[in-house]
This record gives sequence, C-alpha cells and structure tokens, in this order.
Amino acid sequence: MRKIRTVSFVAAAAALALTASACSSSSGGAAAKNNASAGPVNLTWWHNGTTDPVKSLWAQAASDYTAAHPNVKFTVDPIQNEQFTTKVPAALAGGNPPDIYQQWGGGQEASQITSGKVMDLTSAVSSWIGQLGPVAQGWQVNGKQYGIPYDQHVVGFWYRKDLFAQAGITAPPTTMDELNADVAKLKTKNIAPIAIGSKDRWPDAFYWDYFAVRECSTDVLKQASKDLKLSDPCWTKAGDDVKAFLATNPFQTGFLGTPAQQGVGSSAGMIAAGKAAMELQGDWELPTMEGLLPNGTFKSQMGWFPFPAVTGGQGDPTVALGGGDGFSCTTGAGASCVDFLKYLASTAVQDKIASQGIALPANPASASKLTDPNLQAISSYAGKAPYIQMYFDTAFPTNVGQSLDNAVADFFAGKGTPQTIVQSVTNAGSGGK
Repeated sequence: MRKIRTVSFVAAAAALALTASACSSSSGGAAAKNNASAGPVNLTWWHNGTTDPVKSLWAQAASDYTAAHPNVKFTVDPIQNEQFTTKVPAALAGGNPPDIYQQWGGGQEASQITSGKVMDLTSAVSSWIGQLGPVAQGWQVNGKQYGIPYDQHVVGFWYRKDLFAQAGITAPPTTMDELNADVAKLKTKNIAPIAIGSKDRWPDAFYWDYFAVRECSTDVLKQASKDLKLSDPCWTKAGDDVKAFLATNPFQTGFLGTPAQQGVGSSAGMIAAGKAAMELQGDWELPTMEGLLPNGTFKSQMGWFPFPAVTGGQGDPTVALGGGDGFSCTTGAGASCVDFLKYLASTAVQDKIASQGIALPANPASASKLTDPNLQAISSYAGKAPYIQMYFDTAFPTNVGQSLDNAVADFFAGKGTPQTIVQSVTNAGSGGK
C-alpha cells in the first residue's frame, strides 16, 4: 500500500529519449511478437500518478509506446493511492479487472494472486529480468514473478537545514537520544519538530516499523513475514518505543487530521513550506513536495538522514526500511502488457527516472544517473545496507498489513497498547482465531 510516487519528466528532451526507447523496446518472447502483429489491443492501466510530474510521465510513456506499436493503445486511469487497497481486490474479484495496475509486491501481491487473475510473468520475462538484480525478488511469490518494479525506495528523515540551524542543531541525529534532544531544541524556537500525515494512517506505521527494525534481529524480521506471528519480545518493545516517542509530543498541532501528500497543508507541504523541521518519509517525498510547491526553491534547504539507532536494540542499525513501486498484468492482458513493462524497466526510461533526481531506479545500471545529492546519499545508504526490510503492511498479506496499520494508527490516536499492535497481527494472521 505504498504511497504516491512521483517521477520527474522534462518534456522536450525526455520525450525524445522515451520515444527512442519505445522504438527500440524488444518483445518479451514469441508471444509478444505474435501479439505485435495481431489486431488492435487496448490496455487499461491503473496507476497512482494523479498529479504531475508522474501523471504526465506515464501519459507520455503510453503515447510513446503506442507510436512504436500502433496496434497497442491505452486507457490510462490515474487513481488516488489510498484507493488501491480496496479497488484492486474488488476488481480482481469481479469480471473486468484492469490490464495493468500498480503493484507493491510482498504479501499484498501474494494475496492478489489467489484470485487467479494476476499474470504469471516468469517465463515471459526470463530473458531480461536479470538486469534488475535482487530488487525484482520483492515482486516474486514462491519463486514466480508476478510484477515488475520500476523504482525502489528507502524511508528516512527529510529535514530542513535552515530550521535546524535556527535551533542550533549542527548535525543530524544518529541516535534516538540525539533525536529527542533535537525535538526539544526545535520546540524552544517554536518550530514544529516533525510533520506527519496521520489522517492517512499509513505514515504512522513507519515509526512502528522502524522501531521494530531497530529492536529486532534480521532473522526475527524475516521469520515474521513467514509465520505471521510476533512472538519475540522485541515486537512489543517496538511499541514501547513508539509510546515513549509520542510522549515527547514531536508532531505538529492537529497531526491526526493532517493528510500526508494532498495539498499544501499536508505534512509534505509543511516541510516544503518550512513549517516543520522533519518528516519520516521515503525518497519519493522530494518530488511530492515539488508537486505542491513547483518553484522548487525549498530544495536547497533539504537534507536527509537514516532512522537513528536505538540503544540496546537487537537490530542492526544499518538495516533500512523500504520497498518500491511496480506493475502487474492481469491474465487477460496479453503479451503486449509484458512488453510494455519491459519498456518501463529499460535503461533509457530508468535513466530518466534517475537523472531528474527524483527516484531511485529499479535498474541498477541507471543509479549512476542520480544527480540530486540527497538521492545519491539515500542510494548509497541503500546499497550498503545489509538488509532492507519491506514495509510490514506490504510484506504481510493484505488483511494482516491492514490490521497492523489500523492498530498503529489507533495507537497514535491514544487507543490500545503496544501489546494490542502485536496481537492485531497474530489475530489477522491466524484468521482471527
């Protein structure tokens, strides 16, 4: 259930490059070649790019692909990110699902393939999927490929250098003790320390997720995604850490009613406008902010740092929390859908995603094209991380992930306990027993 991801697009030069890429996009096998010479194909495409620049990027990508494959046309339907949680399961359960839809992999993908309507891409992509490296494994279920990523993400703290300077903070915090001290310093200057979009609930989960990553060993993290039981004491300790952090009142006034990415009053908008000093979000937040304040003047003040270490935690402090964005094809889509996903994963398109300094490309061959210093830092951090834990609401099956997010959001609103969060996962994973 990952959020609005925005990929930059410079209309003139990028359009030419994307057109060239579409023209050179080879088919994914004999089936794709046959499809290319067959009758007209119309692909319905659901994605979460409801605003520019990503909305224009995907529109251009569809147009360019059609120019190179005249028999293939698209009906593009941008859908607000939070709606995918309900719209995709309903569509897969119905008789007319989209041909291509936004896919975040993990347990959500595993839940979706039980419908029998998500295409097994394994054989069709075998000749080229290797170019994406390990990142593609997040879109596999039992060794089979059911989705293709087009970018990858890491969550950390975005911060305003100017507001840190006003509060006398000379360097980003590396431990929770230092972060708590910085929160106190910002308050003395009447600066909102951290913005959060709790109205959308999912941003709350990032805090519990990261405290769990810091409290639990990597082996415990991996096992949880398999057995859906949070029996190790570290999981409850993560909730205790959240409780202690909330007690410092680190967020803006009215945070429970603040959206994450919609409008200048969102948590993303607050950071862009300098109304809060920090926000725990993914690398996608920079383009999200640009969509809200297009002049981009805030970018020179932006910095990024990893989630701090937790004293006494059993987790490796260099382990990251992240995921990525991708697409799946449904079973009625045909070979043109697979070929289009190959086009989106091509280095020409991936280079544009990276070179505009907006997203971390799924294709590692394009990582060298990153120009934004913050994204370079995030990419370097991700490359050195011994393990990247997929967001738990995505790593777990859909119903379990939703139960976790709801329990954490309720906890942020003053309901429940650290044990309640743990129990919500266990109950959902066992079918409520």
